[in-house]
Amino acid sequence: MKLSQIIKGSAMAPPRVLLYGPAGVGKTTFGASAPDPIFIQTEDGADVVGAHRFELAESYDDIEAALHALLNETHEYQTVVIDSLDWLETLIWQRICVTQKITSIEALGYGKGYVFALDVWRSFLDKLNQLRKAKGMAVIMLAHSHIKRFEDPASEAYDRYEIKLHRKAADVCMESADLIGFANYKTSTKQIDGGFGRKSTRPVGTGERVLHTAELPAFIAKSRYPIPAELPLSWRVLIAEITKKKEAA
Repeated sequence: MKLSQIIKGSAMAPPRVLLYGPAGVGKTTFGASAPDPIFIQTEDGADVVGAHRFELAESYDDIEAALHALLNETHEYQTVVIDSLDWLETLIWQRICVTQKITSIEALGYGKGYVFALDVWRSFLDKLNQLRKAKGMAVIMLAHSHIKRFEDPASEAYDRYEIKLHRKAADVCMESADLIGFANYKTSTKQIDGGFGRKSTRPVGTGERVLHTAELPAFIAKSRYPIPAELPLSWRVLIAEITKKKEAA
């Protein structure tokens, strides 16, 4: 390594987005709106939006075959979409059960099965990074959300939305992403007159879908880009914000 090899200034590489949220919020549509997407399916859904897609994966071997094809064959796809991570996790657990000759990921005890699964997760994420570097492809990883109790050492415990993955798998996936976005319906509150001087507060929704890019107590989110904490759930809007900040820097 020499000083002449030092890289200066910022560089705009294709983004790696991990988008999670409740069922039906529009995660698959978001992925399908990215430039020239190709879906690696672990659950049905891409057929509804008419996106180009590999056949539904029935084993982790199918995932590896799809990634190998994208890495080694000539194509014009600009975005790879994984739909979804939580169903992919099931295939990874099946792989561990086969290689370790066990019937359940829990059979090894002391969380060892989940540790073995991390090696598969890291190999999977490494291949996505290869697609990003060698093929210039953006990466979108979709996942469902669930509500978990969070034991905050600085305050009382509270419920929040998290990615529906085993904690160790969620950690490595989040570390690999440039943006962790929480997709949900936009809500506000309205005071209702309950009579006899009583008031109650109720949530009100308009059906608008939003992308949260900065963490709040209610959910996990992060962004390596200096963009607003809340945006419309739109790939076009997200990329416009990312590139606008880049150009202005």
